[in-house]
Amino acid sequence: MSMATKAEVLSPLYRNCLFTSDGRADAHDLVSRELADHVLRWKSGIPDAALFKGSLSRLSIYLLRYGAEVEVTPRPFDGFTLVHTSLVGGAEVECDGQKIVIAQGRTAVLSPRSHVRLRWYPGTQQLITKVPHALLRELTDSDAKDDTLLPPGFLVARGHSSQWDLIAHSLLNALAMPAESALHGKWIDHFERNVALFLLSHQDPACSIQRGPGIPALQALGDAKESLVGAGDSKRMNMILEYMDARLGAPLSLEDLAIAAHVSIRTINELCHRHHGVTPMVLLRNMRLDAARARLRALPDQSITETALSFGFGHLGRFSGYYFERFGELPRQTQVKSTQ
Repeated sequence: MSMATKAEVLSPLYRNCLFTSDGRADAHDLVSRELADHVLRWKSGIPDAALFKGSLSRLSIYLLRYGAEVEVTPRPFDGFTLVHTSLVGGAEVECDGQKIVIAQGRTAVLSPRSHVRLRWYPGTQQLITKVPHALLRELTDSDAKDDTLLPPGFLVARGHSSQWDLIAHSLLNALAMPAESALHGKWIDHFERNVALFLLSHQDPACSIQRGPGIPALQALGDAKESLVGAGDSKRMNMILEYMDARLGAPLSLEDLAIAAHVSIRTINELCHRHHGVTPMVLLRNMRLDAARARLRALPDQSITETALSFGFGHLGRFSGYYFERFGELPRQTQVKSTQ
């Protein structure tokens, strides 16, 4: 399913517009009330903000855009998790020290404990689902009050994206359902529980999760680590790609990758050569270069040095050399083309 911004599936959200504005001051207060208190810094581009909302029993679904490039620094979320799907454009997130790049079509789960900052590219539109932690605790029979059932932040794996799209599609369809029958409430509860089960069973297996006394109830969903140990080469390779993808700006070693995939360093090298024809570190470098190019194309006024540092390149000269080798042009040339 493709959830383009004009798709019919989004029409239930478009029926309830909370605000539209081309002013910079209007967007902050309403978004703070609906999602989380935050600091909003406007960057380049023309403001064209809008917020649409749909409400079910316990979940809220939003379609949010700012138009311009913005930097959003919310307070840590109080008793809820946000699921962000980039319908158009993309965003970069720093969540409790971890950097996540949400490219168009990808979905990230944000449940920060101490710090979160989001940078939206110009024109970005996000579908945001607000999930209360009370629902997660209910499904795990947990009495925990420390909100550690999910990692602070992770990308939904590529292989699971279609599953999330189907769930999101079902939620949007449910918004349009008339609440006439006695079964309506049970039907909505079914969809909402599916969201919570998806988040609990598809969290990043490389993250360390503190499991409370009620977590054994999730064993029926399968233990992530054990499933990876018995997985085939393709699944291990996907695990490595997801681990890299979610940590493009963080220092990573071969040992980190081996631990994440539960294999030896030798196996990591064999997998990357077999599936991509390069070493693991060259594969990581190429993924970082691709992310840097996407940012420079979306934000042509962005500092090249800042971009290089953000994606793990500490030496600007080497970054430019690698960039030219991969794309046949220098970073500055990419920026110039993007402004023409």
